[in-house]
Amino acid sequence: MADALAGRPAGVPRPRLTFSPSGWLLAAVMAFFVVNVVALVVSVLFNSFASSWFATPIPSGWTTRWYRFAATTFQLSDVLVVTAQVGAAVVAISLVVGAPAAYVLARRTFPFKRALLLLFLLPMLVPPITYGIPLATALYKFNLAGSLRGVILANLVPALPFVILVLTPFIEQIDENVERAARMCGASTWRVFSRVLAPLCIPGLLAAGLMVLVRVLAMFELTFLTAGPGDQTLVVALYYSVFAAGIRPAQAIDAMAVVYMLTTFVPLLIALRFVNPTQMVVRLKREAAA
Repeated sequence: MADALAGRPAGVPRPRLTFSPSGWLLAAVMAFFVVNVVALVVSVLFNSFASSWFATPIPSGWTTRWYRFAATTFQLSDVLVVTAQVGAAVVAISLVVGAPAAYVLARRTFPFKRALLLLFLLPMLVPPITYGIPLATALYKFNLAGSLRGVILANLVPALPFVILVLTPFIEQIDENVERAARMCGASTWRVFSRVLAPLCIPGLLAAGLMVLVRVLAMFELTFLTAGPGDQTLVVALYYSVFAAGIRPAQAIDAMAVVYMLTTFVPLLIALRFVNPTQMVVRLKREAAA
């Protein structure tokens, strides 16, 4: 009966899971990594609510005053507003510019297409600090750095290729006959794009926007090099709260870290419902090798 419910013919033995020594070693390494990450996150979370925590497994008391301390001392509300402004602007501009570019790369064949695609992917293949310093120097030369505009422009450099990389496979999966049928019915290019392609690409657009938002929230180097005193995103403000001059309670710093983790993890978890990271990595490697 159990075999029938499991969808296995009667009399067929159950497959046994076997692990080689290398498999056990890999499992042990992965378990060690996961346990350490979870322990680190839990310790930061506990410490952000701890009134005091010394030689005990859990804090001796709980409080929320460190979050209030971080909000007033580190100007957390202003930092969150700047972070939201930068994230919204980068996501909007990246989608508006990246969607047509992804359509051209998915539908058209032209000379030097692979070279152009590789040029788009360079900001994702090299560390941001390698081009961040020359980029910041150029932005300061034109009086753009040290302002909100400079932070947005700097974050667009890796965000726009990322949008193109995510949207191109979505557009490639849409049958071109759908577009041809719309044009035969008299639809203009804009109507085909806005009424036919855009609704079909909504999962890709949503995934691209959310993952760009995560990249902006996590982009420390470019934001650090181009932000002014009042234009710091949350990750840069967290860095200054740790390394700036003065003594600050560790619990308040952990409170800021918890806020940062929440603002990063939530969009990432939502984005993973719409995009497969494995497909993105395989495509990135294939295009880079070509």
